Amino acid sequence: MLCGMRVYLLEIKYEFLKALRMPSYSLPTLLFPLFFYLFFGVMWGGTKTGAVNMATYLVATYGTFGVIGAALFGFGVSVAIERGQGWLEVKRTTPMPIAAYFVSKLGMAMIFSAIIMVMLFILGRTVGHADISVPQMLAMFGVQVLGSITFCMLGLAIGFLAGPNSATPIVNVLYLPMGFLAGLWIPIVFLPKTLQHVAQWLPPYHLGQLALGTIGASDGRPVLVHAAAMIAATMLFAIVAWIGYRRDEGKLYG
Repeated sequence: MLCGMRVYLLEIKYEFLKALRMPSYSLPTLLFPLFFYLFFGVMWGGTKTGAVNMATYLVATYGTFGVIGAALFGFGVSVAIERGQGWLEVKRTTPMPIAAYFVSKLGMAMIFSAIIMVMLFILGRTVGHADISVPQMLAMFGVQVLGSITFCMLGLAIGFLAGPNSATPIVNVLYLPMGFLAGLWIPIVFLPKTLQHVAQWLPPYHLGQLALGTIGASDGRPVLVHAAAMIAATMLFAIVAWIGYRRDEGKLYG
């Protein structure tokens, strides 16, 4: 059992180091949320939005934005490219459990999500003067890192259904509009009513509301509503990813 666990831990370690050494992934993933927070969080920091100021509010929403990016690009683009290169076929021929391949990417995305949140907390407390306590930070940290699993499943589905050249455009088409429509760039109340209704069907909206709930700035709906929406989305994306995986396996061995 310990030997099996060591395989998974080593795979996570090397997957994280590989991603960290890829500037095309690590730099945008880590720096974009910080850049947006510096621009909007500091500029609008003193403006009140509901129960908190913008500097505090945007720690939660840009944290969600960053977590989603780490998951979608870490899973969607990475899996699609490695499928195209035949790397996944090589993995299938080794004694390593194929689950370790997916667990390593999940672990990598969660570690990057954790780093993003820590950097946003530091930036928010120092430069943005965000009014967020340590217990609130810990709660938000847990929500965001766990919430990244949903978008890892979405990324995995894209990785198995899209080709190596189309995965990046597909992820961008989903990532940026979803972030805007879900109220992650600017507070959802600033958007037209029609777009606010659309947002309620988007998983990023529900993760953002769970994060905002830790600082008392959510839309007022019960936590269970947003949690149930995230669980349902995770299951749906996982099923689609499984279908894509089986189709890919069928092409290989069929």
